[in-house]
Amino acid sequence: MMIDIEVYRPEVILALFALIVPGVGLLVRRYFKDVSVSKVCAAFALLGVFLAFFDAFMFVWNNSAGVYEPVSGLLKLDQFSALFMMIFLAVAFYVILASARFIQEDKHQPEFYALILLATVGMLVVASSTDLITLFIGIEMTSISSYALVAFRKRDAKGAEAAVKYFIIGGLSSGLTLFGISLLYGVAHTTSFVGIGQAVTMNSPMQSVIFLALVLVVAGFGFKVAIAPFHMWAPDVYEGAPTTVTAMLAAGSKKMGFVALFKVLLIGLFAIKSNWDVLIGIVAIVTMTVGNLSAIQQTNIKRMLAYSSIAQAGYILIAIPVGTQYALAAGIMQIMTHAFMKGGAFLIVATLATVAIGESINSYKGLSKRAPFMAFGMAVLLFSLAGIPPLAGFFSKFVLFSSPIQQASVPGSEWMIWLAIAAIINSAISLYYYVRIVKYMYVDDAEEGTPTEKLKVPLSMTAAVAICVFMVIIIGVWPDPFFTAAQHAAAAFFA
Repeated sequence: MMIDIEVYRPEVILALFALIVPGVGLLVRRYFKDVSVSKVCAAFALLGVFLAFFDAFMFVWNNSAGVYEPVSGLLKLDQFSALFMMIFLAVAFYVILASARFIQEDKHQPEFYALILLATVGMLVVASSTDLITLFIGIEMTSISSYALVAFRKRDAKGAEAAVKYFIIGGLSSGLTLFGISLLYGVAHTTSFVGIGQAVTMNSPMQSVIFLALVLVVAGFGFKVAIAPFHMWAPDVYEGAPTTVTAMLAAGSKKMGFVALFKVLLIGLFAIKSNWDVLIGIVAIVTMTVGNLSAIQQTNIKRMLAYSSIAQAGYILIAIPVGTQYALAAGIMQIMTHAFMKGGAFLIVATLATVAIGESINSYKGLSKRAPFMAFGMAVLLFSLAGIPPLAGFFSKFVLFSSPIQQASVPGSEWMIWLAIAAIINSAISLYYYVRIVKYMYVDDAEEGTPTEKLKVPLSMTAAVAICVFMVIIIGVWPDPFFTAAQHAAAAFFA
């Protein structure tokens, strides 16, 4: 193991750019009045994200077995944290790219990009944390920035309502998490994941306290990732937030919550896995079922995608009760593909909103004739979310759903076969509401009175959508390097 300050570099790069971008906006307003502040600040923020991404990528490329850990032992840069850093930075990149046009008419544009960068810094801290304290700090940094981003359009009644709900639920989840952390510290006398894992055993005399801490931490993080029964805030917040921010929440901060669950349950509390694996398995089944059945009833596309995201959280949750290295790699693969599938879908909604296409599902009727690429992109992303080959969602679901089947052959784990059965049935259910959107776009005619001319879609937003669509196709057609990276990350996680 090498002690090196390199572990901090991606976070430092983003934090510096976040601090400087408001000054860049001020200079543009004062000296270059004919230049778009949003586009300049977006370009500057994209540079910071690219530099941080390149740094994480070079670590993965050059250090297949290396680990960088500072003396404090609070953060660690390895294959697991570097891969998640790349995922979070990719999400930040396409969100910023799309936002350059999406928020062009809004006030406080430099502050918007600063908040996006700071939220991403929090995600990077969570990815590399080895301690509950740094984990909590990273989550709160992302959460506080997200509260402000959801409320960015202050005069929007839905946005203000969503921000209030998000803030209250976020505060509650933080309180539950902190209470659980304090109980774990009381039992283990440390906040290190490894230290907690060594102190918490099946023979511990404080089993009731440990179980209470487990329930509190799962509930706290459950709000962050919107698993049932802690999911009710998500549709309202996703609908009310600016749509590029919704993409950030669904594809970025939600995945951060899963990283936290992985670390707490599969490192800190792994020794008592037999006490909680069935409980988490039931939560996974309930989450995917509630999400899919609720999505069928929606008439607003953002709410439909929100409930779909809840169902996807149920799928990813399968990796935790299975708890093998293969299952974790499959969960990481699903997170990677979902970051592009769901983020891209919300970006398409944002793009169409800028050209006066409403959020009602009926507004998408006949879209293929008015915006061919957007309709194609939405079809690809929805089919991938449903798990249709040869797209990314098919491969990630295949490896994820096969993990409980593989583990069910182990004595005492036979019940895990029901995780796979429930996931397959729910995936089939989801096909109904995904195909309905595709049917509206390609088969149905536009509603009476809808203009027939082709839509002029902003170039930057088209580019952001194209990135997501391209990644979904390339991961589906050529999944080997991506799953290999996920396997290396899982191996580093359990090392």
